[in-house]
Amino acid sequence: MSRGKRYDGGRKLNMKKVVAVALAFVVLVMIIILMIKFPSMRSKVESKNVANSYLVVETNGKWGVINSKGEMVLRKLYEDMIVIPDPTKAIFICQENVDVENGTYTSYAIDEKSNRLFSDYDQVEAMQNVDSQGNVFYDTSVLKVQKEGKYGLINFNGKELLAPEYTSITPLANVSKSFVTEKDGKKGLVDNSGSIIIENLYTEIKALTNKYEDGYIVKNENNQYGLITYNRKQILECKYSEIMNIYGSDMYVVKENGVPELVGNDGTVKLRNGFNEAVSIDNSNVIVKSNGKYGIISSAGESIVATEYQYLKYAFDGNYIAEKDNKYGVINIDGTTKIDFGYSYISYSSQEGFIEAQREDGETDLLDNNFVVKASGIISEINSRLGYVKVRTNGEYKYYNFKLEEKDVKDVLSSNTLFLSKNNDKYGYVDKNGVVIVDYIYDDATEQNDYGFSAVKKDGKWGAIDSAGKLIVDTKYELSQNTVISFINKWHLAPDLNANYYTDTME
Repeated sequence: MSRGKRYDGGRKLNMKKVVAVALAFVVLVMIIILMIKFPSMRSKVESKNVANSYLVVETNGKWGVINSKGEMVLRKLYEDMIVIPDPTKAIFICQENVDVENGTYTSYAIDEKSNRLFSDYDQVEAMQNVDSQGNVFYDTSVLKVQKEGKYGLINFNGKELLAPEYTSITPLANVSKSFVTEKDGKKGLVDNSGSIIIENLYTEIKALTNKYEDGYIVKNENNQYGLITYNRKQILECKYSEIMNIYGSDMYVVKENGVPELVGNDGTVKLRNGFNEAVSIDNSNVIVKSNGKYGIISSAGESIVATEYQYLKYAFDGNYIAEKDNKYGVINIDGTTKIDFGYSYISYSSQEGFIEAQREDGETDLLDNNFVVKASGIISEINSRLGYVKVRTNGEYKYYNFKLEEKDVKDVLSSNTLFLSKNNDKYGYVDKNGVVIVDYIYDDATEQNDYGFSAVKKDGKWGAIDSAGKLIVDTKYELSQNTVISFINKWHLAPDLNANYYTDTME
């Protein structure tokens, strides 16, 4: 019986090739299984590009500086805390010989090689300020220097902006580019270029508002108040017994001989004896307070909204946040209720342009300028720099622009390499294409921070992964005192946000 022809002229089957093909098939199957079981094999993630910056760290009770990769910068550690006024510049302010009881210390500047900077001066200090929320910040354009007991200003290149001839130089609280100087017992004011705005002629200088452009209240030796603008023009002469920190529509609230007045920026009296206490001025209308109740009058003294509210604050376009019967709502200048009085608190930010209305259950409704609720949940972050709001709803995060339009996280955090993802109540990370890079094994986690690191939580403890998804800090930190969880390599953010330093110590 014929056994039939073999392929290609009856050549014998090459068993080595058969075995090789079979092995290759097995390997391919194993790779597919591994990719399913270990998602991190599916895609390679490049490291995040991060601009270099400097941050303060504490380790074993001593202080140093790291860069944005978490690498130590200084060659040695210091006994007292270091201040970095501008994180983009290698200028670090150190202290020594600190005597807390007497309030004395020595302050100097060093670079990343621990070399002394600006050594022509006896001391170099950062200009520390505080905003309206009590948050500490530093001026990033000037440093205070001392020589032979007198103070001056230099820029970060060491150029002298103001000669050291003053007994003190202090920043105006919550106001940028404004520094009060004292000489011969009298106070004056300079800006961050060292230019003299107000000569040293006064006993007191304070800001009218939190904007330096709105001017400064000054007091003379006779305890009379006047007003000077940042461009050196005296708007109101020193003749008032008080000038309130209220400004709007080119009008000011003052007291002359103890009588409250509304005056224009030329000193002309607009309204006298028409109110007992003014709160704010907006669009030529004045919020006033009488017997603990708030109302609104015109600049001519006419009643617009009766003084019947527990609280009033201008929001936008003739709309006011109001409190009545211990509940918050929004009313219009004509008295129309725009948001019903059912919230525990309402606030409006003109910069972001939306309303935050806190509900009794602790969550917040976000409303647009048409008073429509566009999102609800717990506000996790409002990022003015990148223009987004992060809201936690039902255990998941959603992102909105300031028009309260929901956005994909990949569009909002476009420089990130990994993105937080949730599956079956566990957290992991995906790349920009949605491919799982870090499997869903964590109980909680954070989005990648500006430095390319993400915090991950497992069994009640926190650790960190890098921008490629590699676990670089085991989940070993409880961090129960931290309101913000953030890592830079092995360093985690300390609980005191105002101190703004990282540490590797356990709680």
